[in-house]
Amino acid sequence: MKRIFLFSLMIISIAVQAQHGYRDGNRIGISGGITQTSLITSNFSTKPEIGWIGGFSVRGNYYNNFSMIFGMQFSESNFSVGTTTLSAQNKEVNYKFLAAQIRLLLSYNIVEDHFSFELGPVLQVNDKLKFNSNDKENRIAGTALLTNDIIDVTKINGNFYAGISAGSKRVKAVVSYQYGLNNFLNNLNKSEEFKLKNNGDFKGHLGILSGQLLLNL
Repeated sequence: MKRIFLFSLMIISIAVQAQHGYRDGNRIGISGGITQTSLITSNFSTKPEIGWIGGFSVRGNYYNNFSMIFGMQFSESNFSVGTTTLSAQNKEVNYKFLAAQIRLLLSYNIVEDHFSFELGPVLQVNDKLKFNSNDKENRIAGTALLTNDIIDVTKINGNFYAGISAGSKRVKAVVSYQYGLNNFLNNLNKSEEFKLKNNGDFKGHLGILSGQLLLNL
């Protein structure tokens, strides 16, 4: 966490120095909203679910209509997986994980102060998946895996971010999508037992759709 804090200070310093005296200067914003997270995989049946996201950002004018945005976000993401209970009933089990994200985005101002397009890389650090312990005996549909077998997902992930923001200088609506570039389930491939229960390797990518309200201070 200390390294992440020092890295954050460094990026903020770069943003401050990149202004070149441009008339609008830096803007610090706080944001919050909801997410819809999907686990994109062919290993088992999944469904996106709703979670939350929030954090802060620093926007600095970079060159002409381009800006740089540094931000940190904290989130709880949810998705569900199809399972079968001990009584042979079908049940969707909700999985969730907490995450912290650091993002560095390039923004193009289509309409100055009102409408812009952003894209760039996101570093995500998350914990293991969590689910209701009452469902621990369920089997994941189409496999011999139990619900507890798939919780040890990749902890450090890289996402690609694309989004738009629209509104006034002070308040904006932000809609974005993040696609996970690495294999979110790769940790599970370390277990030959799990691979056997799954009838092959694990492969999955995150898809995170979010809508937030941004308040510039």
